[in-house]
Amino acid sequence: MLNFLPWRYLVKHAARHYGVLDPATFLAKLRGFAQPSEVAEPLELLRAGIIFHARGLVNSKAIQHNLDWVWPYWVERQFNPQDNSFIPRAFSFSHINLTHRNWTAVGVPDLPVYPIIDPRGLVTPLYDGWSLDFWIITDSGRRLLPSKLEEERVTQRLLFEPDLAVDTRCGLEGLALHSLTWFDRSLELKTRVSAVSDEDAWLAVAIRPYNPEGVQFIHKIEQAASNQEFRVNGEATVKIDAAPDITRMAHYADGDVFLDLSAGSSQREITCGVGMATAAALFRLDAGVARALDISVTLERDLKNIPKLTPHITPWKDALEPVAKLKIADEKMQFLHDAALRTVLLLSADDLVPGPYTYRRFWFRDACLMLHPLLAIGLKERAKRIIGRFPGRQTRAGYFLSQEGEWDSNGQVLWILARYAEMTGEPLSEEIQDAMYKGVGWLDKKRLGSKGPEGTQGLLPAGFSAEHLGPNDYYYWDDYWAWAGLEAAAEYWKNNGPFEFSVSTAKLARQYAASIAGSIDGIPERRKKGGVPAAPGRRMDAGAIGCMVADYPLQLYPAGDGRMLKTAEYLMDQCFSNGGFLQQMIHSGVNAYLTLDLAQTLLRAGDPRFMDLIRRVAELASPTGQWPEAIHPRTLGGCMGDGQHGWAAAEWIMMIRNCFVREEKDGLVIGSGILPEWWAEGGEISYGPTLTAWGAVSVSLQGDLLRLNATWRTQPPRLTLKVPGFATIEADPAQREFTLQGL
Repeated sequence: MLNFLPWRYLVKHAARHYGVLDPATFLAKLRGFAQPSEVAEPLELLRAGIIFHARGLVNSKAIQHNLDWVWPYWVERQFNPQDNSFIPRAFSFSHINLTHRNWTAVGVPDLPVYPIIDPRGLVTPLYDGWSLDFWIITDSGRRLLPSKLEEERVTQRLLFEPDLAVDTRCGLEGLALHSLTWFDRSLELKTRVSAVSDEDAWLAVAIRPYNPEGVQFIHKIEQAASNQEFRVNGEATVKIDAAPDITRMAHYADGDVFLDLSAGSSQREITCGVGMATAAALFRLDAGVARALDISVTLERDLKNIPKLTPHITPWKDALEPVAKLKIADEKMQFLHDAALRTVLLLSADDLVPGPYTYRRFWFRDACLMLHPLLAIGLKERAKRIIGRFPGRQTRAGYFLSQEGEWDSNGQVLWILARYAEMTGEPLSEEIQDAMYKGVGWLDKKRLGSKGPEGTQGLLPAGFSAEHLGPNDYYYWDDYWAWAGLEAAAEYWKNNGPFEFSVSTAKLARQYAASIAGSIDGIPERRKKGGVPAAPGRRMDAGAIGCMVADYPLQLYPAGDGRMLKTAEYLMDQCFSNGGFLQQMIHSGVNAYLTLDLAQTLLRAGDPRFMDLIRRVAELASPTGQWPEAIHPRTLGGCMGDGQHGWAAAEWIMMIRNCFVREEKDGLVIGSGILPEWWAEGGEISYGPTLTAWGAVSVSLQGDLLRLNATWRTQPPRLTLKVPGFATIEADPAQREFTLQGL
């Protein structure tokens, strides 16, 4: 009966009556900017966006009329009209962190638990939870509040041993505060905080109802009888190795506990219906005498959500033992590489996720591109565990589904599965091959027939691109992945059988290649300018970055392909800011991993400008060696996505690896990307062992002597030594030492 009601008429009539837009007309106009597609936007992303902006709405209610509170670093900057990060609120729908999306996770290699620390030492123990902050308040009213300090007053670094730890130091006119935060095999988050003041003061351990995204509710705080423990929301316990001299608490109606720390007597419990309870444990500081506290937080809420705790937590030293090692003279790039290794290990403890916080969810796209460096550095067992779950994420129709409406995943999965077999020398299981075959069938059925819009025949349908290439469209990004995945799967079956799978899959790969070529050829030159736009009906714009995947990592075209280079030139001329690629679609920030992808294209082409891109990405890293998904061109803080982006770390690893050992389809190129600053007078630089299609390879250079340590699994590859500053050598792969000749 309900199906016969004139819903559209009723909605339009109601809209007119109340003086608002007709939703149906509005949505129709909105869809006019995109190509017709099955899914306007993936439900998963809509759900994530609703949660994200719901937080932003809470922020808009909580922050702007409570600016006398102590807020996290991003709020103190973004809401300050004198700061470069200031954003007017005016008609903003929600108030979200768009200027300093930066944080660093600590953890262990085997456990998907990711406490995060912001650039001022704010500690968020639980996933999307409340935080701990540390202050100094002197008897005369001077204060050291880390979130309010200028850049020159704070230093932060990431320490590697014995555990991954974030070290934050703050100083201000006779006041100094130092915090060190780590997570170890005790399964509790630890912070050691020390303070010194030039006059009598208080060291405050403050429990805060927010995190680097904004408000996160605290309804109840209870102090235990021992006085040394605080239970927060009944979900975690903050334990301090000494009892505070005074405890202050406040609910929302009282304002921030910070506003009146000297008033009243100690409190033991606070309840706040609004969810903005605050507390501060105060410890006496005598003038000139340093005081240290050891604080730990139980993480039972997050730990109980893990189906099976790892019985043995591997120490970082052991987890990194089999991993490819880098040795160069450039301390910063060495540090960034070692930090990136730890990031990809941390984020692959269970499902491979692209971030510890905002992006702590599974996407095939990120997983496949992060699996590649996991294989390259030798973590094949970890990679095997992750890809072993792929069949369980495949629909009966053969679609590798993480988000509906995104058509790149099948090609990506086929490609990385074939790369796994190629780089490890191990055959794929029957279950994996069955999933591959179903995935090939889906790509065959999904592509458009002859009745598609002009220029789209034989391509995948219009889809939503989570690579943020623009509105729904017939993106070449999807088709390039399909072509590469099919080609890789066909090659796998050619070498391992069954042969008939290889023949049919290779035929489909050729059909995709021909459809892509025909589509690109049909684009008027005035629109493509010698390059490849994002989609058949698009002009050249920032979305064309998606087409660069055909060059790196897929190598569908030979190195130096004219069309790829024209696309790269357009992007560098028109879409760069501050020396890096600025993705104008959604990200609206400088993107580290896409800048590195362009550097890979230049490296393949022998264009020395790749060095400048590597250097710039290094400069854009945070002090803890992390990159957010996109970087604000002016504040240089994160403006999009997770503040510690796993894909960016993965691309840094691949960039360094390819500078030493780069695979082409016909062989290996050794040393072609080595930067001059990596050398030290008389010193040795090295990299490896890294897995390749032909076996594990290590490279070392000292002066003009190049040593190659290789274990060839198959027929040795063509070997080209191409170290900058020396003559190119077509080398004998059976040889292990080579004397390079200067130019």
